[in-house]
Amino acid sequence: MSSTPRTILICSGKGGVGKTTLTANLGIALAGEGVRTAVLDADFGLRNLDLLLGLENRIVYTAQEVLSGTCRLEQAMVKHKQVPNLSLLPAGNPRMLDWLKPDDMKRIVELIKPQVDVILIDAPAGIEDGFRNAAAAAEEAIVITTPEVSAVRDADRVVGLLQSQGISPVALVLNRVRPKMMANQEMLGVSDVTDILALPLLGLVLEDEQVIVSTNKGEPLTLNGTRSPAAQAYRNIAKRLRGEEIPVPDPSELNRGFRARVRDLMNKRIF
Repeated sequence: MSSTPRTILICSGKGGVGKTTLTANLGIALAGEGVRTAVLDADFGLRNLDLLLGLENRIVYTAQEVLSGTCRLEQAMVKHKQVPNLSLLPAGNPRMLDWLKPDDMKRIVELIKPQVDVILIDAPAGIEDGFRNAAAAAEEAIVITTPEVSAVRDADRVVGLLQSQGISPVALVLNRVRPKMMANQEMLGVSDVTDILALPLLGLVLEDEQVIVSTNKGEPLTLNGTRSPAAQAYRNIAKRLRGEEIPVPDPSELNRGFRARVRDLMNKRIF
C-alpha cells in the first residue's frame, strides 16, 4: 500500500444495490490482509454500516460528537475485535443532514488519516447533499451498480458528479450478476454496463443468497473465511485495490455448470 492514506468513496446511484454490503466486506477483506482500514459511515439518514459489521451494540460516540468536540476521535472509533486492523466511525443522528457541510467531512477524514492506510467512505445513495458532502472528502471512488437499466442510468449520474469534482480514479463493481440471464440477454451484459459508464471494472459479484444470510447475522462474508462466490469476489476486489493483478472472471465461464466441467474432464485424453 502507498504510504499516503487512500480515501475511497463507495457510492451508488440508487439504494438497494449493495453499497453498504460492499463497504463492510471490503473493509474486512483489506484489514484481514494487514491493511489498517477505517470505514466511515457517511450515510447519516440510514446508518446501517454498524449493523452489517455486527458493531451496533458497541457504539458510544459517533461522528457527530467528534465534530462537536464532545469526544476525541479515538473514543468514537469502534475497533473490530475479530479484525484488529478494522475500525468504524459510526454515523451520527440523521439531523446532522441539516447542518453537515463538505468541510465537516473533510475535517473528519483528516483526523482519521494519520491512523490508517485506507479510509472507505460509505456514501448515501443518489446525488443529493449527503452524497456531495461525502464526496468532498474522497480522492478515489468505487461505483457499485446492478446490471439493470434504471440502476445503471442512476449510476451514470453519479459518475458525472464524481468527474466534475475531480475524483480519480473511479472504478466499477457490478453486483448481483446472473450469468444465465446475461447469456439469455435478459439482463445487461458486463460490456454493456462498462461501455455506458466508461469505467474500468474492478470486480463483479454473483447473485448469492449467502449475502442476505450474512447481512442478517451482522457477519460479513469475508469475516470467517467463507468460500461462497460473493465472498471470493469481495476478497479479489480487495486484492485488486492493493495492486494485485487478478483477472475479472467472464460471466459466461461462471455460468458453466458442473456437468460441463465434468464433460471437459472426460474429453481430455492422456497420451
